[in-house]
Amino acid sequence: MRLDQAPTFALQSQTGNHVVLSSTSGAVAHIWVLEEDIVRVLVLPQGQLQMPRSWTVAPGLENLPVQGRDRFDVSGFSLPAFKLTHDAQQLQITTGAVRLTIALQGFFCRWESQYKGQWQATAADRPTQSYNFGWWDEKVYHYLQRERGEAYFGLGERAGDANRAGQRYRMCNLDPMGYSARSTDPLYKHIPFYITRKGGEKDAGLCFGLFYDTLSDCSFDMGREMDNYHGHYRYFVADHGDLDLYYIAGADPAAITRRYTWLTGVPIFPPRYALGYSGSTMSYTDAPNAQERMGEFLERCEEHDIPCDSFHLSSGYTSIGPGRYVFNWNREKFPDPAAFVQSYLDRGVRLVPNIKPALLRDHPRFAEARQAGLLVQDPDGQPTAVQFWDGTGGYLDFTNPATIAWWKKQVTEQLLQYGIPCTWNDNNEFEVWSDKALAHGFGTPRAAREARPLQTLLMIQASHAAQTEFAPAERPYLVSRSGAAGMQRYVQTWSGDNYTAWETLKYNIRMGLGLAMSGVSNTGHDIGGFSGPAPGPELLVRWVQHGIFLPRFSIHSWNDDQTVNEPWMYPEVTPQIRDLIVLRYRLMPYLYDLVWRYHSALEPIIRPTYHDFPDDLRCLEENDDMLIGANLLSAAVVEPGQTERQVWLPGTGGWYEWASAQHHKAGQHVTLAAKLDGPPPLLAREGSAIAMNYGDIHFGKVEDLRGFQVFPFLGEGKFEASCFEDDGHTQACREGQHGQWRLAVQCTPQSLHISVFREGARAPTQDSLVLRLPAADQRTLNFSGASLAHEAVHAGWRQLRLKLS
Repeated sequence: MRLDQAPTFALQSQTGNHVVLSSTSGAVAHIWVLEEDIVRVLVLPQGQLQMPRSWTVAPGLENLPVQGRDRFDVSGFSLPAFKLTHDAQQLQITTGAVRLTIALQGFFCRWESQYKGQWQATAADRPTQSYNFGWWDEKVYHYLQRERGEAYFGLGERAGDANRAGQRYRMCNLDPMGYSARSTDPLYKHIPFYITRKGGEKDAGLCFGLFYDTLSDCSFDMGREMDNYHGHYRYFVADHGDLDLYYIAGADPAAITRRYTWLTGVPIFPPRYALGYSGSTMSYTDAPNAQERMGEFLERCEEHDIPCDSFHLSSGYTSIGPGRYVFNWNREKFPDPAAFVQSYLDRGVRLVPNIKPALLRDHPRFAEARQAGLLVQDPDGQPTAVQFWDGTGGYLDFTNPATIAWWKKQVTEQLLQYGIPCTWNDNNEFEVWSDKALAHGFGTPRAAREARPLQTLLMIQASHAAQTEFAPAERPYLVSRSGAAGMQRYVQTWSGDNYTAWETLKYNIRMGLGLAMSGVSNTGHDIGGFSGPAPGPELLVRWVQHGIFLPRFSIHSWNDDQTVNEPWMYPEVTPQIRDLIVLRYRLMPYLYDLVWRYHSALEPIIRPTYHDFPDDLRCLEENDDMLIGANLLSAAVVEPGQTERQVWLPGTGGWYEWASAQHHKAGQHVTLAAKLDGPPPLLAREGSAIAMNYGDIHFGKVEDLRGFQVFPFLGEGKFEASCFEDDGHTQACREGQHGQWRLAVQCTPQSLHISVFREGARAPTQDSLVLRLPAADQRTLNFSGASLAHEAVHAGWRQLRLKLS
């Protein structure tokens, strides 16, 4: 099409909340009003869908059919009333929260949101060539105007700064072992969603989200590119598929992240043990005496009295020589897999075995898979050759129902039936680069490169299905390194094979928070670094200090010098690391409650400070701080030799130091001691209470004694704190078999009135409760639902034992 012949659109039809525009060039645009705050635009330059189904959009759902969701399916959306006006020049759609205006000549969109009681412009297509109506190649393009001062957050797991402005990113799932957390791109995950925060004089603080529903490799240029002929712009380009855009309005980044998470699916609610310390290293299972080395891990945990709930079983258990052969137990290393698994279960440790979606050509089952057509194939029907580990092989094709059935059977027979309840889905980036390679496509073959992350989603969905079908009464626990939008429905994840360096610790924090703002907050990092040199004692301690607050806490490594990152790696700091892991277990009730809130209310578990304090400009500056839920602020130490840490205290009111209970007013920088023993600078919000476990904590035996560490208002105020409780592992919570502790605290200058409630169909049965309050706070205490049985003072805290009535 010539540049001076941009298509002109006209209203073709309106059916309910679906508006269709057509043009004389054959291009068609579909607009859906899905929610008051979600409006969708689908632009089809050729008039036809290239990818008729979606595997990422799952409004309020925990799962999708393996064949995906029809792109024209609007089930699950509220489809609210809206206003439609149009004339020969433009069409306008208005809801209570969004106004979309479309210039029909050339098709240019402008979005507005309600902000401070009036309509405010948020986004607009570039006025020159904003979509690909035959201007370029066959790729999918979308160009937006860019305004100075805009900040961009999200895009999933990205290296570098939290604010993506001025950068370019490629979403092309790769296996970049030893990556730089500051600069490597692309990485493991594919999440084409981001939040824009406006920064102008009139619209500062106004936010909106954009989600591009594509599983094609794609790129985002957030203002790095400039071209005098088009003004300032940012753009999205996908190699294949369709331009399918969801605009999400919201009062702040928190609201937009919750809404996006709802749009792409309800996060999995894993069993409680998924939050415990998980040991891991490639060295154990790579050793010829692997089972002996694995036994030594349990012995060291007992020797140093370090609690542990799981162990990530690296792929050496499947080895034949140097290769990895999924679903093949190396019987020389593990003569009796069932007995080996039971030896771990007897100590309260679950195994999380590594499984990979590719078969090397000399895999014992390669011929079987090839004959059954289970692999990604060339046009001649032969498996597409790919590089995988130390040889060539073929990827399993999860768009083939027969492959899904085969995979589930292997997971069941080779793992679950031995007593293993979990799976670690690894090396699942599906690096298929041949243009000739074909995927089954559920009966409609298509080029495998067009939607590689789809294979990742279907693999983890198949593993999830195997686990739920084998043990339907239990909640499954899965981990996946790679993923795509919607992965939160099935798995916990982590930031992959990071390089051991102080810089990695620093930028992994931002990477994890960017992922959390993109709907995936059940995440973590390989503590201590996976690849490269062994961490020194100081770096290891600092990494553990940060890692104990992450949903996934695993110390994992493959060090160049063959050493292993373990809690007891350096005797001089082992006591500090043990104490940090015990603190993790003390905080388990709070963390478990956050995971429940993530599942039930879509609130991120970890988040940047601007999530909760969107109007505090200091929070928008690059920083190394992290909120754990709404009430804990961790300020990790990311520089060697640092003994103090400056922290910005956001919001109003104040913050308490965790260890000393010293109070600081909000809205200022404070300099805190950054010791190697104890947690990093850690603060709790004034007017909060953190659910705790005050029982005895040992390897193999963790007593559960509920309590709360209380941080009252200094003057007048009231607040509540709650803690979700269930059996920790079964699906009974789906039938309402859960309960909660609820603490209501009324503060006056003279007194604290604390009411204790045990609520729900499965209310807590514990007959006492432990409370800790700042010892410096000598206000009179009054209780409802409890009476004071015992009081003592420890290290700046009043510790109370309440008898419940």
